[in-house]
Amino acid sequence: MHEFRSVFLDDQAGELVILDQTRLPNDVVYLRLSGTEDVWEAIRNLRVRGAPAIGIAAAYGAYLAVRHGSPESPEAAAALFRQAKRYLETSRPTAVNLFWALNRMEQRLASRYDSVAQLLCALKTEADAIRNEDARMCHAIGEHALSLLRRGWGLLTHCNAGALATSELGTALAPIYLGTQRGYQFKVFVDETRPLLQGARLTAWELSEAGVDVTLICDNMAATVMQRGLVQAVLVGCDRVAANGDTANKIGTLGLAILAKHYGIPFYVLGPTSTIDLNCPSGASIVIEERPGEEITTKWYCSRMAPQDIKTYNPAFDVTDASLITAIITEKGIAYPPFAASLKALPQ
Repeated sequence: MHEFRSVFLDDQAGELVILDQTRLPNDVVYLRLSGTEDVWEAIRNLRVRGAPAIGIAAAYGAYLAVRHGSPESPEAAAALFRQAKRYLETSRPTAVNLFWALNRMEQRLASRYDSVAQLLCALKTEADAIRNEDARMCHAIGEHALSLLRRGWGLLTHCNAGALATSELGTALAPIYLGTQRGYQFKVFVDETRPLLQGARLTAWELSEAGVDVTLICDNMAATVMQRGLVQAVLVGCDRVAANGDTANKIGTLGLAILAKHYGIPFYVLGPTSTIDLNCPSGASIVIEERPGEEITTKWYCSRMAPQDIKTYNPAFDVTDASLITAIITEKGIAYPPFAASLKALPQ
């Protein structure tokens, strides 16, 4: 349904290739990255974004750090990997997939390797597995979510949890893609998602490219489309799910959940089980990234849109209380409240 690829490895060239999401929707530009610093910059500055895509990029970035470091022994290769891992982990603190993917890569170092080539092969194999498993997860999440939706429904989504944010179909957008293929004729409303406009620039672009009936609205219009009966379900992604079901996602998600509760509209969180952090007891323990105030005051404008030196508060994420969530949909099944029990009960 779409012809772009958000993140992949060109192993022959020794480069990570990403679709630069900061250039969309006007320009489709692929960046070719080989240095760890370049991968860190791409993650930090949202050239690649979305929790699963960040994890994939970090996994390949750590592999390339070892490959291009030309270590002389497996021990030196392992040291290079750990150095790159520590550095990449500082790029964005909230998305658990970043740490999950790098930790999973590091587990491969527990085995004994007789050569650097053997260790590199193991790291690449693991990174490929992370990417391929994500693709399968997206399809499974889409199938589970589609079982809860009806033909002709109006759906509201926030930020971007589609093919741009993952390896293929996405998480929150996966059932929309699958439903479109099967003639469900969904009518999708997309929040612009201030201040970085991921909904306007990214979700609206990829859904329209796929032929989906999509309508862009400002963030503060969500209550109105709900009030008018135009929305029958809200679908959002997630960057981290705590053990009790509290969910961190793009700033503005909490407000949508509160509105959906008020209007009796189901609010679904869609994400892979790798996003569930059972070691995090509640949303209060989730570190929320704060970004520069310039994203609010000047980023998209030719002139300032706020007074010079005005104070700003710009958290990138908020935490939606578990009590506001109808269900958490994963590749392994659907978890319902109470989430403290149902998340643990998901197949391992």
